[in-house]
Amino acid sequence: MFYSKHIVVFTLIFQFLQSVSAGESKPSICKASPGSQDWPSLSQWASLNASVSGRLLKPSSPGAVCHPDQPAYNTTECSTLLNGWYTVLLHTENPISSAWNNWNNDSCLPTLPSPCGGEGYPVYVINATSKEDVKAGVDFAREHNIRLNVKSTGHDYLGRSTSPNSLSIWTHHLKGISISKSFKPQGCNFSIEVPAITAGGGNQMGEVNLAASQAGLYVLSGGSKTVSYGGYLTGGGHSALSSTYGMASDSVLEFEIVSPTGEFLILNECQNQDLFWATRGGGGSTFGVITSVTVQAWPEFNFLTTEVSFGTLAGDPSFYPATNYFLSQFPVLSSLGLTSYNFVTGNSSINGTNYSNFKGTFMLPVLSSQNTTSSLTAALTPLLANISTTHPNQTFTTISSVTTWSTFYDWWLTRNSSDYAGVELVVGSRLIGADALRDTAALETALKGVAPSNVSGKGVNFYLLGGNGLTDTVPRGGSDAVNPAWRSSLVHAVTGATWTPLDNVEKEQAVSYFRNTTMQYLRDLDPDSGAYVNEADPNEPNWQQTFWGSNYDRLLEIKRKVDPGDVFWCKPCVGSETWKVIGNRVCRL
Repeated sequence: MFYSKHIVVFTLIFQFLQSVSAGESKPSICKASPGSQDWPSLSQWASLNASVSGRLLKPSSPGAVCHPDQPAYNTTECSTLLNGWYTVLLHTENPISSAWNNWNNDSCLPTLPSPCGGEGYPVYVINATSKEDVKAGVDFAREHNIRLNVKSTGHDYLGRSTSPNSLSIWTHHLKGISISKSFKPQGCNFSIEVPAITAGGGNQMGEVNLAASQAGLYVLSGGSKTVSYGGYLTGGGHSALSSTYGMASDSVLEFEIVSPTGEFLILNECQNQDLFWATRGGGGSTFGVITSVTVQAWPEFNFLTTEVSFGTLAGDPSFYPATNYFLSQFPVLSSLGLTSYNFVTGNSSINGTNYSNFKGTFMLPVLSSQNTTSSLTAALTPLLANISTTHPNQTFTTISSVTTWSTFYDWWLTRNSSDYAGVELVVGSRLIGADALRDTAALETALKGVAPSNVSGKGVNFYLLGGNGLTDTVPRGGSDAVNPAWRSSLVHAVTGATWTPLDNVEKEQAVSYFRNTTMQYLRDLDPDSGAYVNEADPNEPNWQQTFWGSNYDRLLEIKRKVDPGDVFWCKPCVGSETWKVIGNRVCRL
């Protein structure tokens, strides 16, 4: 561990601070911060520490161990840190670090030369191991008007799991998994006759999947074992089986949370129904802190996969019409029960030669006698043959033999290499419907924009995830807050941008082009759709409609009811539009 386990003693005075943002005529009331009169005193922090049994931390910036001018400097720990900086695991196991540097404002990178300070990180952290620890943190932040941060793993593309000048609740150690053959929601007079798995608020996807597999079960989950399962669910949660079983949020049977008022609440279809609806898809760090969740599970099944690729030499004009044709067939593939994880790039180097390339893994769960190795191959082979015939001597096409996996989990494990972290990254996404995929002219324009053949390395993931499961699944209680655009979409398109750390000119160019040009191509492809809030740009325009569609008004009403003082605030989260970040402070508009 690269953080101090003791409270650093210093004297802080009480002040109520008002600040004025540029161009505003009236003052904004801000959350307390170090140095302001309303920042808690040493004795108040000490009382909080005692209430959580000494688990209040004041960590150094993770990279400080590599900076000779920092008190935490340690050459041995620095070597260990540098060896692990580009893996998610290091950041997951640190109470304040995020997987991607920019969300901590590059304030203390371990590589030299670089500045080192704590400005991009929370000031104090509660290492929560019980719901009582969580309550203590929520109550303290509310009573002292402190910005409250919630982190489980830091695997967050929008930077919601870190914030400067804050008290953070680290839920990573709220763990515990149990499995039952059926589930009786608390307060209900009936049981739900399905297998169910209950996990702690800090359990990660890999832990939940392993426990399910050991019991001969499957749960809806994404592709990374390090992701917090609770955070995944609050955004909706897509998976390779969404086309069969719907979004992961649709499978939730019950939550236990600590509310903004510090209450221990049970959320299900029989009590706190509004919060139950909102927490399933309404976004994390908004309505409370999840301490436990119970989800439906399914019996394991055989799983089929095959690898598909096609392409041309970079710059060959046949690549885009070939790709357009293939993607336009996704509605047919979806109707046959197929899903896929794909990547399209207009210019990538393979053994010294530049290609325009499509690569994808196509998947089929064996849930009926019609789903076979032959049916999977038969669905894809004619499409590749059409490409070869239409563009002779210009394209290459390949399809692998079908692999039969005993369980979905067996395949899932092969997809879980360590995520790449410790870099600068922003991502954006768009949900694409069948009509947009069939509009080959518009699709070609979008592909040329996001995956140009004259620029190396740019590309887009086109995940085929939609289908009857997304359209027809009815969550407990009749509905949930998942973006309605998911129900009518087939493709989740994701792209991103990166840049050299601390190079502000390169950052400005990369981020500006990404937000204003690259993402606009995807928005224009399906302008009436939306985006997945867990894999998105926090500065997405019209974010309320984009992330939540027609659900936003109800979500905002619930937010105002349960958290009128905005104890929980993050960007872009429900209700966040009434506050603004000014410097490193959050101020009410």
